[in-house]
Amino acid sequence: MNRIHTYLLLLLVCCCTACSEYQKVLKSKDPELKYEKALDYFNSKEYVRSQTLLDEVASYYKGTERAQEVTIYLARSYMGQKSYSSAADYYQAYLRNYPKGKYAAEATFQIGHCYYLDAPDARLDQDYTYRSIEAFDVFMDTYPDSPYYQQAYKEQNEMYDRLAYKELLNAQLYYQLGTYLGNNYLSCEITARNALKNYPTNSYQEELAWLIFASKYKQMVHSLSSKLEERAQDAEDEYYNFLSEYPKSKHRQQAERWGQEIKKVLRK
Repeated sequence: MNRIHTYLLLLLVCCCTACSEYQKVLKSKDPELKYEKALDYFNSKEYVRSQTLLDEVASYYKGTERAQEVTIYLARSYMGQKSYSSAADYYQAYLRNYPKGKYAAEATFQIGHCYYLDAPDARLDQDYTYRSIEAFDVFMDTYPDSPYYQQAYKEQNEMYDRLAYKELLNAQLYYQLGTYLGNNYLSCEITARNALKNYPTNSYQEELAWLIFASKYKQMVHSLSSKLEERAQDAEDEYYNFLSEYPKSKHRQQAERWGQEIKKVLRK
């Protein structure tokens, strides 16, 4: 117990000393001291203190060679705090002021990365997802040899996947609505086809293809007699397309059962 008390006392003393030192630096009128300590705090992962001190000296260094470092470290400090929107603002400010600066590649990548980190669940508004994709396009076009390139490519594909997943959820909802207040199966088919067209390398291709076939089948089932043959033929075409593309699909047994029903309709 004595050792624990001693440790806690030492920890308290260290915290008080650190706080006292920080307050002295914060009250100092020496911008050089504040700048140097801001970098020390940044390297120690004390990002709030680093950002606060950099904010204090930003106007002093405006127009000087050091202004680049102040801006980029402000952006990095916000990244460390996981305040990605603020970080993106500072990276954008860096590029406006220093479009060919030594941190331009980093700033261009990090803008897309910030939006990537801020992108919400697929069920929510995807504005940040679109921003991330656009920012990564700019980065990969401008810096194809950058060490950040592969990460940008990977994260952009994840953003495309998120958009495809949102479309998959929409298509599933249409499918569940069925014939409620109209032909929602057709809406499901159109939504799934657009997702495959717009995001051709997405991770949900099989499920989207299945929904297209399932929607075709359901439209046949609920068809008027005047359109039954046409819709059965469309469903059969989609049946063969699906099995050809995904022969080991988890939906195969259901597809084959429906396929037999479609053939019965066509034989009649």
